[in-house]
Amino acid sequence: MKFKILLIAFLLSTLTSSSSSSSSSSSSSQSSSEESNIISRFQQYLQIKTDQPTPNYTQSTIFLTNQAKSLSLQSQTIEFVSGKPLILIKWEGTNPELSSIMLYSHTDVVPAEHDKWVHHPFEAHLDSDGRIYARGSQDMKCVGLQYLEAVRRLKGWGFQPKRNVYVLFAPDEEIGGHDGAEKFSLSEVFRGLNVGIVLDEGLASPDEHYRAFYAERSPWWLVIKAVGAPGHGSKLYDNSAMENLLKSIEIIRRYRASQFDLIKAGLKADGDVVSINMAFLKAGTPSPTTGYVMNLQPSEAEAGFDIRVPPTADTESLERRIAEEWAPSWRNMSFRLGQFQQKVSVYDASGKPVITKTDSSNPWWALLENAVQEAGGKLGKPEIFPASTDARYFRNLGLPAIGFSPMANTPILLHDHNEYLHKDEYLKGIKIYESIIKAYASFDEHGSDGRSKDEL
Repeated sequence: MKFKILLIAFLLSTLTSSSSSSSSSSSSSQSSSEESNIISRFQQYLQIKTDQPTPNYTQSTIFLTNQAKSLSLQSQTIEFVSGKPLILIKWEGTNPELSSIMLYSHTDVVPAEHDKWVHHPFEAHLDSDGRIYARGSQDMKCVGLQYLEAVRRLKGWGFQPKRNVYVLFAPDEEIGGHDGAEKFSLSEVFRGLNVGIVLDEGLASPDEHYRAFYAERSPWWLVIKAVGAPGHGSKLYDNSAMENLLKSIEIIRRYRASQFDLIKAGLKADGDVVSINMAFLKAGTPSPTTGYVMNLQPSEAEAGFDIRVPPTADTESLERRIAEEWAPSWRNMSFRLGQFQQKVSVYDASGKPVITKTDSSNPWWALLENAVQEAGGKLGKPEIFPASTDARYFRNLGLPAIGFSPMANTPILLHDHNEYLHKDEYLKGIKIYESIIKAYASFDEHGSDGRSKDEL
């Protein structure tokens, strides 16, 4: 009798173990299949050629609206300028009276020099180490699809947001965003969304900390011009156009070095200083045989500079420096047309610096920090984005906007050759967004929502 009991116990144990093993194997297989599908969708999006200046918006629109359909979400295509579509996807909340969440990304990417890549930039090649090579893998097709994959998982678990969640794909960030995000931010459509927080793009982080941005530097694109008497190439004389321009270039170089030294010394981050880089140099008299006439000193010379100004900078002092030192009229210097080609203000319409608060007055920042931690991530200290994004159009309205791209342990390769993102980092990013979207969409501040958007 004792033997029979032991035998039955052994058989039950074996069956239970076998069933558990089979269940575990099935679960593992299902997880592997899900991940494969997620990566496949990412590759499909990356393979759509949306590079400027001739992006294929037709194909990207079809892809994105199909993704919305697969999630049973409403979508609409909006065009403020013909041929430049914005795709707006809505996940309806149970309490639409609460301000909504906007998850922003752009569909366009910068051009790529195909012959300088180890894999074709629109092949979305996944190598044996798990790297996905493609233009837009970091900037920022990754983020747009991570939003949707996070929503897919949350819906699969039966999560229902309190707030309306909008996922927006805009067309032209890489060329300024003027026909996309800028016009959208000023439209009746946008006002009707009652947006309370905007998430936009950030940057990859070479270490384990994710980076979050509360402001960005504004672009000042400057062209300075020098004039002087022409002369024979062998003649030495003062105040030639080239001599005057080179003096300015040297003064600008010294200023650039002083700003760069602050970064090198660890005293400031990239986004905290004024950066200036020469974009072009134009001078000389063209020749059909030699390229340029070599024995003639030109009467005009120009140089173009890309200046990026943080919202913490003293802009009046910088403007005086440009007028008095970099392009002084007494040295036969001038700005082209007497103005900057592009000068974006570091202040909003009310005269305040265009920044999103990171203290206790902004609940969205605290929610982001907690959500990242709960998902197993680490967030670095708040930063100023070193370049420009479309987030500025929403901050200009007084809305909080946070730049965030969950890419840790990843080299910064946006706009570079061989841009890639490791599949594991992409998958981790989806988990991070699940946590953030869930936290944001569940947030009910019980009265503090009555604060002005500027206070938030």
